[in-house]
Amino acid sequence: MSFNAPDLVPELTARLEELGIVEPAPVQEALFAPLSEGRDVLVAASTGSGKTLGYLLPLLNRRLRSSAQDSPCTLIIVPTRELVTQLSAVLDDFMSLLRPCKVVSISGGTSINTQLMSLRGGADILLATPGRLLDVIGHNGLNVNDVEILILDEADRLLGEGFQDQLDELVALFKPRQRVMVSATYTRKVRAKAGWLLKKPVILDFAEDAPAIQHRAIQVDEQQRTDLLIRLLSDGQLSTPSLIFAADRKGAEKLSGRLSKASIDSAVLHGKLSMAQRASVLRRLQDGKLQTLVATDLAARGIDVPSLPLVINYDLPRSVELYTHRMGRTARAGKTGEAISLVDINAEAHLALIEKRLTLKIPRERVEGFEPANILRPAVQPVDGNGGIKGHRMSKKDKLRAAAARLQGDPDPDPSGS
Repeated sequence: MSFNAPDLVPELTARLEELGIVEPAPVQEALFAPLSEGRDVLVAASTGSGKTLGYLLPLLNRRLRSSAQDSPCTLIIVPTRELVTQLSAVLDDFMSLLRPCKVVSISGGTSINTQLMSLRGGADILLATPGRLLDVIGHNGLNVNDVEILILDEADRLLGEGFQDQLDELVALFKPRQRVMVSATYTRKVRAKAGWLLKKPVILDFAEDAPAIQHRAIQVDEQQRTDLLIRLLSDGQLSTPSLIFAADRKGAEKLSGRLSKASIDSAVLHGKLSMAQRASVLRRLQDGKLQTLVATDLAARGIDVPSLPLVINYDLPRSVELYTHRMGRTARAGKTGEAISLVDINAEAHLALIEKRLTLKIPRERVEGFEPANILRPAVQPVDGNGGIKGHRMSKKDKLRAAAARLQGDPDPDPSGS
């Protein structure tokens, strides 16, 4: 198949050519037929593989081939506001072809009253985050029977902590005739949910098609990481712009502040910023006005910068899946990229687990003047025979502290990565 195939309406082919998109990516080619036929689909493909356009094109093509009255209402659920904005921007490239077509975006951070007003009379395509969508439904702002196509984008994240209950509640409300699950990873949880949600689905697994990323790890003491980054960035030894991941909001703000004081153009991205602030930061990154963007895992899903050459793990991610999503910010759209992890001796076991799960072999390096000297911390031992303090079971906070001692730093308990 090519984008000149007779299955595509000429107007859509012409618009793709204007956007410089001539040949479909493998995931786009594989998705076109089953989605056009109205089949349920589960697709797993690495970040940057083109799967968003892969599921949008058949839907847009169907709308262009049918009358406005026959066009199905499509609901696309994503985990973050940034992804709502990103999807809206992709659709904007095609809106001149789709009139009349009403696209409505609903997510937190803006007035629900404004969004309820925009939904009056319904919507042809609705982009939504789970929490705000439940709020809108609770205000009778959406007739759930109108939704004929339901798409769960970033399904692996939607099935994670913080979204699972909301997603189950939403899925029970809708009775669409076509369901689509889109995921960057092909986890057991994704497969299990697909078995319950989808009817005789077409399963497409491109998750093993790893992007061209060079993985590296620099061994350095935890307390020396910031100075090392400043040295490498100031000497031009690291590609820019670079995306640096920190474990939590306070750590990201502190690191970005230190980089800025060292005359490195830096900004921070986390869940406590307003939508306007987030959008401004992302524009600066995309326009090449930043050397570094320091972010929490919020950014692992919401950043799409095709030319981003480098991702740095200042703190290792809490899970293997998050490592995959962080690294997916580079080597997009067929480009190459680099992933560097700064690893203290107490984080080595966690990095080894990531290597094992992803079947990677990440070479270790040292930088002169920053040779590590820390020693391995002993694991936290319980103070009594009951596994906890004062005769009680170990609390959740104590478990986190113990894990932090075994690995590195406190995990960010906020599922949004803020």
